[in-house]
Amino acid sequence: MPALQETTFSTYNAAQGKHYALARPDYHPSVYGYIVETHTSTGGQLDTLVDLGCGPGNCARSLAPHFAHVLGIDPAPGMIATAKELGGKTASGTPIQYGQGSASTFGKEGDLLIEDGTVDLIAVGNAAHWFDMQTFWQRSASILRSGGSVAIWTTGELRVHPESRCCEAVQAAMDTFFERDIEPYMNEGNRVVRNKYLDLLLPWTVPDPVACFPQTKFVRRDWTVGESFVTQGDPEIDMDKLEKMMSTSSPYTRWCEAHPGDVETENNILRKLRREVERILQGDGVVPGEERIKGLALGAVLIVKKI
Repeated sequence: MPALQETTFSTYNAAQGKHYALARPDYHPSVYGYIVETHTSTGGQLDTLVDLGCGPGNCARSLAPHFAHVLGIDPAPGMIATAKELGGKTASGTPIQYGQGSASTFGKEGDLLIEDGTVDLIAVGNAAHWFDMQTFWQRSASILRSGGSVAIWTTGELRVHPESRCCEAVQAAMDTFFERDIEPYMNEGNRVVRNKYLDLLLPWTVPDPVACFPQTKFVRRDWTVGESFVTQGDPEIDMDKLEKMMSTSSPYTRWCEAHPGDVETENNILRKLRREVERILQGDGVVPGEERIKGLALGAVLIVKKI
């Protein structure tokens, strides 16, 4: 079934966009390196990149040194305002262009118009689960040049690293948090992320298959324990950082919208999780205020080629 259309991030204002940009870690260079290497080694060129669902532009800025022209497109005005403020330059020295648009009509409608058959790589970082994949693949087929690529990736479900202190007890607390507090605010898109896009509709599995993307050219790479998918590389984080990172999820944002009076109190579900993790670690001898956990992101990258 297609993922639900996103209605949380797409309404972000500028303040929310800035919070997202600061709290979300970027992807590790190995992720971007794999994307560029796979794209170019299969005939892809490095002229024009579109970062679709660009948010505050993190992926666009990280990939920009490889491409002559880069465009970041997102439906949220707050995200685009933040992306424009943060800027970025391409390999040719030109500024990254940012504008509002949708995954179904990007380049055809919206702020940035793009001629069909001129894009080399469409990059979609942790956003495809919100797309109408049928219209996304059809639009991608039009806008890509022959030999172009679509790179889609997700962090998947964030876990506690097995080397982290009290890992089993902390993971159990996290699992309870997701099952009891977050699950009621999850939708189909969130669930597609948690299984690392194994159920994401691809060009050959959408109701009306898009033939110019052959399944035989498809590649998928899954990161494993010991590899880094985000910039901090399985980061050991303190409790403040834990709260900030987890506060950028769309289910938590929906919880906040449903419980505005509890957001700044100890009834906040993230604050309750924090207190439980602190209790577990302090029970193992950690000094109050020095609690840290090591996270694990076992992400996946999917790359589809246009012939």
